[in-house]
Amino acid sequence: MRTSEGVEWGLHCCLTLAWVGGADPVPSARLAAMFELSPTYLNKVLQRLTRAGLLTSAPGPRGGVRLARAPERITVMDVVAAVEGPDPLFSCAEIRQRGAGAEGAAVREFARPCGVSTAMRRAELAWRRELSAQTVADLAAGTPAASVARIRANYARLAGSSV
Repeated sequence: MRTSEGVEWGLHCCLTLAWVGGADPVPSARLAAMFELSPTYLNKVLQRLTRAGLLTSAPGPRGGVRLARAPERITVMDVVAAVEGPDPLFSCAEIRQRGAGAEGAAVREFARPCGVSTAMRRAELAWRRELSAQTVADLAAGTPAASVARIRANYARLAGSSV
């Protein structure tokens, strides 16, 4: 299954906010600068996370974003759904009911979903369950301390340069 790069961006921004955030909002321009991301596209990702209730946004020159809830209460699936939307990844078009493959078939053959649709739905549910079991806090706990220190140092450096 393939997700957009916005999912990766959203997850890394949530992790960064967990490490450096606090009472003060983090400017989206600073997050974009930290990871050399397109500020315009990152803003769209952050807006989706805000609309989903994962982030809060403060307007103005001292504004920015912060986590709307504790990292333990934000799952990886929350971020995926916010960025990608709630629609299923697989959509069965029921091609088995068209063309020569359907000629002579009894209607009852199509009463239940086909094996392809069933297999894809089962796989997607397992994927969603796994992502729902992982939180931003879990990701943060699995990050090497040196990486967290580097993110915090780079954030502080960028904060000093007023990015």
